[in-house]
Amino acid sequence: MIGQHNTDEKTLAYINLFAVLGTLENLCSIDDEAKDLIADKQVSIGFAAANGPAATLFFDHGTCRLKSGAEHCQIRLPFSSVQKFNGMIDGTVTPIPSKGFTKLPFLLKGFTRLTDILTRYLKASPEDLADPAFFEKSTTLMFYTIAAAISQIGNHDKVSRASASYMNDGIIKLSIKNGPTASVCVKDHHLTTVKRTPKAPDACMEFGSITIARDLFDGKVNSLACIGTGDIRMSGMISMLDNMNRILDRVGLYLA
Repeated sequence: MIGQHNTDEKTLAYINLFAVLGTLENLCSIDDEAKDLIADKQVSIGFAAANGPAATLFFDHGTCRLKSGAEHCQIRLPFSSVQKFNGMIDGTVTPIPSKGFTKLPFLLKGFTRLTDILTRYLKASPEDLADPAFFEKSTTLMFYTIAAAISQIGNHDKVSRASASYMNDGIIKLSIKNGPTASVCVKDHHLTTVKRTPKAPDACMEFGSITIARDLFDGKVNSLACIGTGDIRMSGMISMLDNMNRILDRVGLYLA
Protein backbone atom coordinates (compact mmCIF):
# COMPACT_ATOMS: atom_id res chain seq x y z
CA MET A 1 0.00 0.00 0.00
CA ILE A 2 2.96 2.35 0.51
CA GLY A 3 3.38 4.66 -2.45
CA GLN A 4 -0.05 3.94 -3.84
CA HIS A 5 -1.91 7.27 -3.94
CA ASN A 6 0.73 8.51 -1.46
CA THR A 7 -0.83 6.61 1.46
CA ASP A 8 1.26 5.07 4.21
CA GLU A 9 1.11 1.99 6.43
CA LYS A 10 1.48 3.86 9.72
CA THR A 11 -1.53 6.09 9.04
CA LEU A 12 -3.46 3.02 7.90
CA ALA A 13 -2.64 1.30 11.22
CA TYR A 14 -4.08 4.24 13.19
CA ILE A 15 -7.20 4.13 11.02
CA ASN A 16 -7.54 0.36 11.39
CA LEU A 17 -7.31 0.56 15.17
CA PHE A 18 -9.16 3.75 16.07
CA ALA A 19 -11.60 4.02 13.15
CA VAL A 20 -12.29 0.43 12.00
CA LEU A 21 -11.95 -1.57 15.24
CA GLY A 22 -13.26 1.50 17.07
CA THR A 23 -16.56 1.07 15.21
CA LEU A 24 -17.12 -2.14 17.22
CA GLU A 25 -18.34 0.29 19.93
CA ASN A 26 -21.21 1.29 17.66
CA LEU A 27 -21.77 -2.19 16.23
CA CYS A 28 -22.41 -3.56 19.71
CA SER A 29 -25.01 -0.88 20.35
CA ILE A 30 -27.02 -1.33 17.13
CA ASP A 31 -26.64 -5.00 16.13
CA ASP A 32 -28.45 -7.62 18.23
CA GLU A 33 -26.15 -10.52 17.34
CA ALA A 34 -23.06 -8.49 18.28
CA LYS A 35 -24.70 -7.43 21.55
CA ASP A 36 -25.59 -11.07 22.36
CA LEU A 37 -22.03 -12.25 21.68
CA ILE A 38 -20.74 -10.10 24.55
CA ALA A 39 -23.87 -10.10 26.75
CA ASP A 40 -22.20 -12.16 29.49
CA LYS A 41 -18.58 -11.19 28.77
CA GLN A 42 -16.18 -8.94 30.64
CA VAL A 43 -12.92 -9.06 28.76
CA SER A 44 -10.39 -6.63 27.29
CA ILE A 45 -8.12 -6.97 24.26
CA GLY A 46 -5.09 -4.71 23.85
CA PHE A 47 -3.43 -4.08 20.49
CA ALA A 48 0.07 -2.59 20.33
CA ALA A 49 2.00 -2.03 17.10
CA ALA A 50 5.70 -1.14 17.38
CA ASN A 51 6.24 2.52 16.40
CA GLY A 52 2.49 2.82 15.87
CA PRO A 53 -0.87 2.84 17.63
CA ALA A 54 -1.85 1.13 20.88
CA ALA A 55 -5.40 0.82 22.23
CA THR A 56 -7.63 -1.55 24.19
CA LEU A 57 -11.15 -2.76 23.47
CA PHE A 58 -13.16 -3.28 26.65
CA PHE A 59 -16.16 -5.61 26.34
CA ASP A 60 -18.51 -5.42 29.32
CA HIS A 61 -21.87 -7.20 29.40
CA GLY A 62 -23.18 -6.05 26.04
CA THR A 63 -21.18 -2.83 25.68
CA CYS A 64 -17.87 -2.12 23.97
CA ARG A 65 -15.53 0.85 24.26
CA LEU A 66 -12.09 1.63 22.88
CA LYS A 67 -9.48 3.40 25.00
CA SER A 68 -6.04 4.60 23.96
CA GLY A 69 -3.10 2.59 25.34
CA ALA A 70 -2.63 -1.16 25.85
CA GLU A 71 -1.19 -1.34 29.37
CA HIS A 72 -4.31 -2.58 31.17
CA CYS A 73 -5.75 -5.48 29.19
CA GLN A 74 -6.48 -9.16 29.78
CA ILE A 75 -5.44 -10.29 26.29
CA ARG A 76 -2.48 -8.47 24.74
CA LEU A 77 -1.69 -8.70 21.04
CA PRO A 78 1.72 -7.18 20.22
CA PHE A 79 2.82 -6.54 16.64
CA SER A 80 6.45 -6.04 15.59
CA SER A 81 5.44 -3.46 12.97
CA VAL A 82 2.47 -1.45 11.71
CA GLN A 83 2.53 -3.65 8.59
CA LYS A 84 1.96 -6.76 10.75
CA PHE A 85 -0.96 -5.07 12.53
CA ASN A 86 -2.51 -4.10 9.19
CA GLY A 87 -1.99 -7.70 8.12
CA MET A 88 -4.18 -8.87 11.01
CA ILE A 89 -6.93 -6.53 9.81
CA ASP A 90 -6.78 -7.77 6.21
CA GLY A 91 -6.52 -11.41 7.33
CA THR A 92 -2.96 -12.16 6.22
CA VAL A 93 -1.34 -12.19 9.69
CA THR A 94 -2.40 -14.32 12.68
CA PRO A 95 -1.56 -12.51 15.93
CA ILE A 96 0.08 -14.36 18.83
CA PRO A 97 -0.98 -13.09 22.27
CA SER A 98 1.74 -12.22 24.78
CA LYS A 99 -0.75 -12.63 27.63
CA GLY A 100 -4.29 -13.80 28.20
CA PHE A 101 -4.07 -17.39 27.03
CA THR A 102 -6.98 -18.41 29.27
CA LYS A 103 -9.16 -15.94 27.36
CA LEU A 104 -8.23 -17.32 23.94
CA PRO A 105 -11.65 -18.90 23.27
CA PHE A 106 -13.20 -15.40 23.23
CA LEU A 107 -10.48 -14.08 20.93
CA LEU A 108 -10.83 -16.97 18.48
CA LYS A 109 -14.63 -17.22 18.52
CA GLY A 110 -16.45 -14.18 19.95
CA PHE A 111 -14.06 -11.46 18.78
CA THR A 112 -13.57 -13.05 15.34
CA ARG A 113 -17.35 -13.24 14.92
CA LEU A 114 -17.72 -9.57 15.92
CA THR A 115 -15.19 -8.50 13.28
CA ASP A 116 -16.94 -10.68 10.69
CA ILE A 117 -20.26 -8.94 11.42
CA LEU A 118 -18.57 -5.54 11.21
CA THR A 119 -16.97 -6.45 7.87
CA ARG A 120 -20.36 -7.48 6.50
CA TYR A 121 -21.70 -4.01 7.31
CA LEU A 122 -18.66 -2.01 6.15
CA LYS A 123 -18.13 -4.01 2.94
CA ALA A 124 -21.80 -4.65 2.29
CA SER A 125 -23.09 -6.60 -0.69
CA PRO A 126 -25.80 -5.12 -2.97
CA GLU A 127 -28.13 -7.90 -1.75
CA ASP A 128 -27.68 -6.92 1.91
CA LEU A 129 -28.12 -3.23 1.10
CA ALA A 130 -31.49 -3.96 -0.53
CA ASP A 131 -32.82 -4.46 3.02
CA PRO A 132 -33.67 -0.94 4.35
CA ALA A 133 -32.85 -1.81 7.99
CA PHE A 134 -29.45 -3.25 6.99
CA PHE A 135 -28.81 -0.25 4.70
CA GLU A 136 -29.39 2.16 7.60
CA LYS A 137 -27.17 0.25 10.03
CA SER A 138 -24.43 -0.19 7.42
CA THR A 139 -24.42 3.52 6.53
CA THR A 140 -24.49 4.53 10.22
CA LEU A 141 -21.45 2.33 10.94
CA MET A 142 -19.66 3.70 7.87
CA PHE A 143 -20.39 7.22 9.12
CA TYR A 144 -18.71 6.51 12.47
CA THR A 145 -15.73 4.82 10.79
CA ILE A 146 -15.24 7.78 8.45
CA ALA A 147 -15.70 10.35 11.23
CA ALA A 148 -12.99 8.61 13.29
CA ALA A 149 -10.74 8.18 10.23
CA ILE A 150 -10.79 11.95 9.57
CA SER A 151 -8.89 12.59 12.82
CA GLN A 152 -6.39 9.76 12.30
CA ILE A 153 -5.62 10.92 8.75
CA GLY A 154 -5.43 14.58 9.82
CA ASN A 155 -2.92 13.65 12.54
CA HIS A 156 -0.75 11.11 10.73
CA ASP A 157 -1.04 11.38 6.93
CA LYS A 158 1.65 13.66 5.52
CA VAL A 159 -0.63 15.31 2.94
CA SER A 160 -3.48 15.84 5.41
CA ARG A 161 -1.28 17.19 8.19
CA ALA A 162 -0.84 20.25 5.97
CA SER A 163 -4.63 20.75 5.97
CA ALA A 164 -4.77 20.24 9.75
CA SER A 165 -2.05 22.87 10.20
CA TYR A 166 -4.45 25.51 8.79
CA MET A 167 -7.35 24.57 11.10
CA ASN A 168 -8.26 26.87 13.97
CA ASP A 169 -9.10 25.43 17.39
CA GLY A 170 -12.77 24.51 17.59
CA ILE A 171 -15.35 21.80 17.06
CA ILE A 172 -16.94 20.63 13.81
CA LYS A 173 -20.30 18.89 14.02
CA LEU A 174 -20.61 16.16 11.40
CA SER A 175 -24.04 14.58 11.01
CA ILE A 176 -26.60 12.79 8.86
CA LYS A 177 -30.03 14.42 9.06
CA ASN A 178 -32.21 12.44 11.50
CA GLY A 179 -29.27 10.08 11.98
CA PRO A 180 -25.87 9.75 13.66
CA THR A 181 -23.75 12.71 14.80
CA ALA A 182 -20.07 13.05 15.66
CA SER A 183 -17.72 15.87 16.64
CA VAL A 184 -14.29 16.53 15.16
CA CYS A 185 -12.43 18.54 17.82
CA VAL A 186 -9.38 20.58 16.80
CA LYS A 187 -6.80 21.69 19.39
CA ASP A 188 -3.35 22.95 18.37
CA HIS A 189 -3.87 21.35 14.92
CA HIS A 190 -4.46 17.92 16.49
CA LEU A 191 -7.80 16.28 15.65
CA THR A 192 -9.93 14.09 17.94
CA THR A 193 -13.24 12.49 16.96
CA VAL A 194 -15.91 12.15 19.65
CA LYS A 195 -18.98 10.10 18.71
CA ARG A 196 -21.59 12.44 20.14
CA THR A 197 -23.30 15.74 19.43
CA PRO A 198 -21.25 18.81 20.40
CA LYS A 199 -22.93 21.46 22.57
CA ALA A 200 -21.60 24.51 20.74
CA PRO A 201 -19.96 23.63 17.41
CA ASP A 202 -17.94 26.23 15.52
CA ALA A 203 -18.87 24.67 12.17
CA CYS A 204 -21.43 22.15 10.96
CA MET A 205 -21.64 19.78 8.01
CA GLU A 206 -24.86 17.82 7.57
CA PHE A 207 -25.69 15.22 4.95
CA GLY A 208 -29.31 15.76 3.93
CA SER A 209 -30.33 12.09 4.15
CA ILE A 210 -28.93 8.63 4.82
CA THR A 211 -29.14 7.94 1.06
CA ILE A 212 -27.08 11.03 0.19
CA ALA A 213 -24.51 10.06 2.83
CA ARG A 214 -24.30 6.54 1.38
CA ASP A 215 -23.88 7.79 -2.19
CA LEU A 216 -21.07 10.06 -1.00
CA PHE A 217 -19.33 7.29 0.97
CA ASP A 218 -19.57 5.00 -2.06
CA GLY A 219 -18.20 7.71 -4.37
CA LYS A 220 -21.37 7.85 -6.48
CA VAL A 221 -21.84 11.59 -6.00
CA ASN A 222 -19.49 14.54 -5.66
CA SER A 223 -19.50 16.52 -2.41
CA LEU A 224 -19.20 19.88 -4.19
CA ALA A 225 -22.21 19.04 -6.35
CA CYS A 226 -24.16 18.06 -3.21
CA ILE A 227 -23.31 21.38 -1.59
CA GLY A 228 -24.61 23.10 -4.74
CA THR A 229 -27.92 21.22 -4.61
CA GLY A 230 -28.30 21.67 -0.84
CA ASP A 231 -27.97 17.92 -0.17
CA ILE A 232 -25.01 18.80 2.05
CA ARG A 233 -25.47 21.78 4.35
CA MET A 234 -22.50 23.65 5.78
CA SER A 235 -22.51 26.49 8.29
CA GLY A 236 -20.18 28.26 10.70
CA MET A 237 -16.43 28.60 10.19
CA ILE A 238 -16.13 27.65 6.53
CA SER A 239 -12.30 27.56 6.54
CA MET A 240 -12.45 24.69 9.09
CA LEU A 241 -14.87 22.81 6.85
CA ASP A 242 -12.75 23.42 3.73
CA ASN A 243 -9.71 21.89 5.40
CA MET A 244 -11.71 19.02 6.88
CA ASN A 245 -13.10 18.28 3.41
CA ARG A 246 -9.56 18.05 2.03
CA ILE A 247 -8.84 15.42 4.69
CA LEU A 248 -12.17 13.70 3.96
CA ASP A 249 -11.12 13.39 0.31
CA ARG A 250 -8.26 11.13 1.42
CA VAL A 251 -10.38 8.86 3.62
CA GLY A 252 -11.48 6.79 0.60
CA LEU A 253 -7.84 6.10 -0.35
CA TYR A 254 -7.22 4.42 2.99
CA LEU A 255 -10.56 2.71 3.50
CA ALA A 256 -10.86 1.38 -0.07
